[in-house]
Order: sequence, then C-alpha cells, then structure tokens
Amino acid sequence: MSAPDPIPEPITLDRAVGDDTGLVIPAHADALAEGGAAWLTEAFRRFGSIAADNAAARIVRFERCPGGSTGAKYLLDVEWARADPGLTSALFVKFSRDFADRRRDHPGRYEMAAEAPFMVLARQPGFPVAVAEPYFADYEMASGTGLVITARVPFGEGAIEPHRPKTLDFETLGDPLPYYRATVTALARLAGAHKAGRLSPDIERRFPFDPVAGSADPIRYDRAGLDAELEHTRAFVTRCPQHFPARVREEAFLSRMAREARAIRENEAALRAFLIGDPAMIALNHWNAHIDNAFFWRDGAKLHCGLIDWGRVGQITLGSALWGALSAAHHDVWDMHLDELLGLFVEEYRLAGGPAITAGALEQHLLVHIGAMGVARVLAFPEIVAFRFPGIAEASGPRDPALLEIEPARNCLHVLTVFLKLWEARDIGGQVARIVRDGPAG
Repeated sequence: MSAPDPIPEPITLDRAVGDDTGLVIPAHADALAEGGAAWLTEAFRRFGSIAADNAAARIVRFERCPGGSTGAKYLLDVEWARADPGLTSALFVKFSRDFADRRRDHPGRYEMAAEAPFMVLARQPGFPVAVAEPYFADYEMASGTGLVITARVPFGEGAIEPHRPKTLDFETLGDPLPYYRATVTALARLAGAHKAGRLSPDIERRFPFDPVAGSADPIRYDRAGLDAELEHTRAFVTRCPQHFPARVREEAFLSRMAREARAIRENEAALRAFLIGDPAMIALNHWNAHIDNAFFWRDGAKLHCGLIDWGRVGQITLGSALWGALSAAHHDVWDMHLDELLGLFVEEYRLAGGPAITAGALEQHLLVHIGAMGVARVLAFPEIVAFRFPGIAEASGPRDPALLEIEPARNCLHVLTVFLKLWEARDIGGQVARIVRDGPAG
C-alpha cells in the first residue's frame, strides 16, 4: 500500500469572497471579530435571515467551542437592534478552516463545499428534516474557505433533550430504539422529498452524485496490505477477547472473514457498480447522522429528530446513509431491530414520495456497503484503538470506565464490533458472493 499523501501546512488568509453571495467573508475568528456587528448585519441581510430594517447591534459573546473533526467552531451571542420573536440571540459559528491544526484544516475544509448550499436549501418552508436554523452560509471553492452560522440548538432546554454522545446509548438513552426510529424516519423523509422533486429543481447541479464519495471509500490496500490488516484484526481480537462476543472470536469465523474480505477487494469494481446501479438507492442525505449529530424532542409520546453538522451532505447511497446513522448504535438495535428499521425506512421513503423499494433489497444494499466500507476503513480500527488507548488489552471490557473516557478508542471499538457481528450474523460474505455471481436480488 502506498504511503498517504502528506498533509500540507495551512496557508493563512484572513478573508475570501463567497461564491454564492459575493460577500467578503471572514476566514477565522479574528477576522469575524474585526468585522463585528456591522459585518454580521450585512451577512444576515444578504442571506435573508433578518429584515432590512433590523441589525445585529453588538456581539455579546464570541468564544471557541471544542469538538468536531474539521474547522474552528464558536459560540456567538448577539444583541438585535429590534426585538423579533423569530430571531434567536444564541448562534453557532463554524469556519471551514482551522489554521492552527493542519489535520482539521485539510482535507476537512472541503466538507463545507456542499454544506453551504445545503443551508440555503434548508431555509425553504416545509423542509422535511428539522435543522438548526441557518442565518448565513457561503463558501469559496478556490481556497476551501467558508463560514456557516446557524441558530444554536438549545440542548437540555425546554422541549429539546440533552445532547447524546456517540456509543454511550447504554448510559444515556434507556430504550434506544425510539431514537433510531426517529433518525431513520428523518433520513427517509429527506431522501423521499428529493426523489419526489420537492426540494429544488437543480439538485443535480448543486449536489452532483460522485460514485466514489457517494457509495463506499476506495480500498487502498494491495493484497499484501490487506492481508496485514486482516492479521492485525485477528491478533487484536485474540489478544483482547473480553471486548468481543464469542462468535466473532472463533477461528473458523475469522478465517472465513479473511477469505471473504479478499474477495471484496478483488471484486471491488463489481460491488461499486452494484451500489450505484439503482437510482432508487441514491438520494440527497446526511452521511454521518450518528446520534451526536442529532437533536430530539417529544410531541406527546412521539419522539422527533433533527440533524446538525451537514458537512459533506450530498447524494449518497441509502446504504451509506443508514450505516452513517446506525454504525454507532446500541448493539440491541442491530441485534433485535434492524429488520424493523429497514421496513420503517422503506415505508417512510415511499410516503415522502420516494420510489418503491423492498426491505430485502435495502438490506442487501446496506450489507454490501458495510462489507466494502468495512474492508476499506474499519479493518484499520484496531490500530486506532490501540494507539488511542494502549491499555486496551488490560481493560475489563467495552464498558471499562477508562476506555469510555477516550472517545476515539471507544467509538472505533464499538463500530468494529458491530462490523464483525454483522459479518457473522448477516453473512456479508455470502451477500457479496451472490452479487458477484448473480447480480442484485430480485
């Protein structure tokens, strides 16, 4: 396997010209603070989020917000010149750039290229998914410099439930199923609205489908590199058996998975052709709708879901959308409720105007996506876990308090376990073999 391309040092710039609004936009916090309330007023008016006779009178608070994997993020409180019940003073600012951290700056800055136009789309009345209300968004493609300002989601206030961290469902949710039902419903409604033509007549221009980015990451290993990753996974499971269920620790399974993973690599082109071959299985959607990128509220007994962090939004396969939403879900969701969630997606997709698909076809599509994406990415997770948490072999299990404190290790271990369990229980290798031999299921 070839060495990864080096990450370039960020070249600092103060401002860029937004491709959509033509406004000069700040590239970092100091530039925004220098523009102050006057710049915010012009930006909000240009975007249509405040009336022409209103203004941001002053900035009350502007402070760095930790978290996320790309760009610099800030909490912004403003005072309006004229009170308006339709406006909030509590805003959230996300820059595409982070000049202090080259890993966050590149290639992550390009994730906002689609997010900015999506914010325009999300302002339309009756948008099928709840989002943090957009106040401004624009982006300069040439430099990868952009800015999104939205209302701040008031987690834990009023009807909005507290923010839910990823892979801690067993601690924070009680019954996790309603949360994933709500998330799957939101994704299906967005996908259906796109397919029904209810979002925009120019989706194809604004969000063109990329057959690689929109399906599964390319497998970058050569045969020897894949064999090395498979052996590393086998050794990790053997060395840390307390973290995995018995059925995925068995030698027969690990050997079978290795053979089938090699077949996935050898037939990658055919599998990608399958994943992108049916337009009904491709729609505009959120690619990372894990529970930490969602907010929830109840209307009586019914739980509803909104989604945040729309970086890399675009047309993606339905398998991509579902894996992005469910890969960090509680194991009970996968073990006991996957068929129910697939059926729910199919029904909500149809009701929202999407084409008729079957739960069986959706399951096949999802499992083939998981196989291809897992070979491309998830087999590297043991190395990430061990690097982030060197004491993993001595930890008592996946709920060891020391492990739970280290989010990257906790998340990667959880997703790896989901991946292995699905491979064993849902016969991912068999699904792949059938696609290669016969094409998609009828």
